[in-house]
Amino acid sequence: MSEVSWLRRVLTAVGIIMVLAAGLFFLPPFGYAAVVITFIGLGLYEFYSLIERKGIFIYKYIGITIGVLIPLSIFFRFEPTKGWELFFITTSTLLFFILQFIRKDSSQAIVGISTTLFGIFYVSWFLSFLIKIRFLPHGVSLVAFLLLVAKSGDMGAYLVGTAWGRNLLITRISPKKTLEGAIGGLSASMLAAVLSIWYLPFIPAFHVVALGALLGFLSQVGDLCESLIKRDCGVKDSGNYFPGLGGVLDIIDSIIFASPIFYYYLLHFQLIPGT
Repeated sequence: MSEVSWLRRVLTAVGIIMVLAAGLFFLPPFGYAAVVITFIGLGLYEFYSLIERKGIFIYKYIGITIGVLIPLSIFFRFEPTKGWELFFITTSTLLFFILQFIRKDSSQAIVGISTTLFGIFYVSWFLSFLIKIRFLPHGVSLVAFLLLVAKSGDMGAYLVGTAWGRNLLITRISPKKTLEGAIGGLSASMLAAVLSIWYLPFIPAFHVVALGALLGFLSQVGDLCESLIKRDCGVKDSGNYFPGLGGVLDIIDSIIFASPIFYYYLLHFQLIPGT
């Protein structure tokens, strides 16, 4: 990679981190939720656009609308029971089937419905856990920890892989990712977790380090999963919003799986006071 491309990638990453930090630390809760919901909406648009490249008929804008309603319902907390977002997924499944009744062509019905619903799960529901975590006690610190660990892993994998990567990881999914980069990314995530112990005094150090390893691993799995989707759709980047990095999906892929598992880890081990 040229020096110009490397510099562009680093500057873009720094800019994104500053926006996320501003949304987390300086904006009111609604402003933070608006940033998350914007990323969800753009991520869904990118995902559905990739699927359309394969010639699959999907309900793109209905899927995006439902995908935005899920984090909104979580933010406004008008859910009568926990898991209200599942109501949107259930009713959307019924809606997509009913919409098939008025189509003249029934080909790819199952593929279209399944893919539209998968986008809602993969992008909207999983990423909406960023809002759930924010509303936990010490939520700001917890979200900061998640983003720091995941994004440190991203940068560690990129820098180590670029400098010393020799052994390719899974070439059929990502032709440039290396074993050395994966080890570097995991090491960077764990280092970020260790450095986070001081502002997470309510979580035992053992769990902080364990979360560093777990989230670091999940962030790399999320990156590989998005690479698999892009490879199947025949594209290099999910979009071109961010110079040197690609699209929104390229930015959020490392936290898509890490967010819900982090949330449930905290609840399972009862690590948050007052929950």
